[in-house]
Amino acid sequence: MKCFVFTGQGSQYLGMGKDILEKRPEYNIYFEKVKDKIGVDIKSIIFGNDEKELTLTQNAQIAILVVSYIKYLYALEQGLKPDVVAGHSLGEWTAILAANVISFEDAVEAVYYRGLYMSEAYEPGKGGMAAVIGMDAHEIEKVLENYPNVQIANYNSPSQIVISGEMEELTISMEKLKENGAKRVIPLNVSGPFHSKFLKAAEERLRQKISHIKFMKPIVPVVQNVTAKFETDPEIIKENIIRQITSPVRWIDCVEECIKNGVDEFIEIGPTNVLTKFIKQINKEVKLVNI
Repeated sequence: MKCFVFTGQGSQYLGMGKDILEKRPEYNIYFEKVKDKIGVDIKSIIFGNDEKELTLTQNAQIAILVVSYIKYLYALEQGLKPDVVAGHSLGEWTAILAANVISFEDAVEAVYYRGLYMSEAYEPGKGGMAAVIGMDAHEIEKVLENYPNVQIANYNSPSQIVISGEMEELTISMEKLKENGAKRVIPLNVSGPFHSKFLKAAEERLRQKISHIKFMKPIVPVVQNVTAKFETDPEIIKENIIRQITSPVRWIDCVEECIKNGVDEFIEIGPTNVLTKFIKQINKEVKLVNI
C-alpha cells in the first residue's frame, strides 16, 4: 500500500516548483486560479527575490499548497496512485485536496484565511516554537508540567519534538530541557505559537469562515493529525482539520497507524524531503520516495 504524504509550512523556498512547471507549463493555470480566488499573485512571490514576503504565513501556506498540488498531479501522470493520504500540519489541506474532499478553489480560500488568522491570532514576538532534539517525548512532557503556557506542538519523530507557547516561559523551558538531557533545543523562525491553545481565536475564525465549504467523501482515507486515524467521514475530516490549529501534530502516530494498516511505501510530495527524514527515523523498513 502507498501513502502520499504532503509537506507543511517551513519547507518553502524561492523558486520552488520550477522543475515541474518547466515540464508541465499547463500547470500555470493553478497560479491563475489562486489569483482569481484571493487576488494574490503567488507565482510572482515564489519566483521573486523577497524571501521575507514568501515566508509570511498566509503566503507560505498558499505557495506550499499550490506547489505540492501540482507535484501531486505530476505524480499521478507518472502512474503513481495513493491508497491513503496524510499531511503534516498545513500539508493536511493538500492531502484532503488530493483525496477530492474539497475543490482546489475552496482549498485556496481556506488555506489563505487559515494562514492569515494564524498570523493575526497572537502578537508577533510574544510567542514562539522550538525543536527539541534527542529527548524522549515523555521526558519533555514531564519538564513542561511546570510550564502551563508551553506545550508539545509536533510529535515529528522519536528524535525531534517541537514545543510551542508564550515566549517568556518557552525560553525558560528550553534551558530546562537542555539541563534535563535534550541534545539540542533550537528556536524556530515562526511568527507565533502554532498548534497551541493560544491560537483558539484563529481556530474559531476559520470554523466560521469555511462553514459554507462543502466537504465530500474522500476517494481514499485521510490519516489526520488530530486523531492519527484513517478518516472517511466528511464532517469528521472538516472538524479535525479545523481543530488541528490548536492541537498537536501527532505525526509519529500517523505514520505508525499507516504501517499498522498495511502501508509499506511512503511517497512525499512537496518542496522538500523533511517528512521522508522523519519517517525514516520512525521506521527504517518502509520504502521511501520523494517527489
